[in-house]
Amino acid sequence: MNTIELGSSEHRRTSLSMLLGSIVTFAVLYSPQPLISLFSKQYHISPATAGASVSLATIGLAIGLIIISTISDRVDRKKLMSLSLLSTSVLAILSAFTHQFSLFLVIRFMIGISVSGFPSIAMAFLNEEFHPKAIGRVIGIYVAGTSIGGLVGRIVIGALTDLFNWQIALTILGVLSLLFSLIFWYSLPSSRNFTPRKTSLQQWEANLKHNFSQRNLLGLFLTAFLLMGVYIMILNYIGYPLTSKPYNLSQTVFGFLFVVNLLGTCSSVLFGKLADRYSRQHVIALAIGILMIGVLLTLSPILFLKIAGVAVVAFGFFAGHSVASGWVGIAAGREYKAQASALYLLFYYGGSSLVGWSGGLFFHHFGWNGMITYASVLLVLAVLISWFAAGSRRTQYAHGSGIR
Repeated sequence: MNTIELGSSEHRRTSLSMLLGSIVTFAVLYSPQPLISLFSKQYHISPATAGASVSLATIGLAIGLIIISTISDRVDRKKLMSLSLLSTSVLAILSAFTHQFSLFLVIRFMIGISVSGFPSIAMAFLNEEFHPKAIGRVIGIYVAGTSIGGLVGRIVIGALTDLFNWQIALTILGVLSLLFSLIFWYSLPSSRNFTPRKTSLQQWEANLKHNFSQRNLLGLFLTAFLLMGVYIMILNYIGYPLTSKPYNLSQTVFGFLFVVNLLGTCSSVLFGKLADRYSRQHVIALAIGILMIGVLLTLSPILFLKIAGVAVVAFGFFAGHSVASGWVGIAAGREYKAQASALYLLFYYGGSSLVGWSGGLFFHHFGWNGMITYASVLLVLAVLISWFAAGSRRTQYAHGSGIR
């Protein structure tokens, strides 16, 4: 197999392209997050309804992943990712020209479907084009790009909303995304190890049954569901206490709070390397433990500790996601990698939608303390499930290479 060598020009071009693709995907996907409390005030809606601006996009993404998984082996990976990024950018611009929140939510749902073509194919592309010994490091860089993308979108939207309004902010973000998408299309090397092949519906169903019959993969899917859900829950609703008394943070200052996601850039690369050296079972448990500490820190009434808690949440989440996503590529057989990656992301964004939205209900009825209790229970469950996933030797060893 002709794989991309680390340090080569193809490696650098791939890294740049994936970075830009991640920025577009996650900047657009999570751009309304710093605006959720503003939406509640402007449109007089509940936290859960305002949070639907993120949840509906991730529901659309989850649906799109199902569709993509049926055609991913037939369509050129580069073309599919490029089309996804370009259409997402155009929809992001269109979303800025509506003043009806219901119509805005419809476009956000469409954005979720459109954007699904990048993340599902990106992981399959990396798993095909790089040697298994380098997957932990390469996936770590890709996940780092997702944290940078989310950061860029949230900061740009927060600052520009204070300067102008949220519609102008989304327009500027959409135009920048369109530019990055064109660069991605030009820079990404073509696939070396992908051969288009037709897959019948029967074969797709057989692959689906196979992936769900593997307890290691199912455990990783459920772990991703819970980790992503808790992470999005905290970021969706932390704006309510921070932009209210006694803190009264402005949209600009609150937007810059998401700088803490840069810690995710560090942790994803660090834990990706750790996963290549040590038992993934123990590395992911450490990541979830760090995430739990961050969640509990947000209970503090002291502003510094509350913000530090969000930072620790970001560090722990991206660490866990880096390990789990790389683990899926190793646990799945070669012929099941694309669908396994899509299913991982289906659960991942399903957690963002369902758990993130349900957190708004807990917050509305039981306050911040009640929501944090709910999040803590989910994280304990995630640790137990991840250990369940490690029950199969195949998930801990990279196809006999000795990498753990």
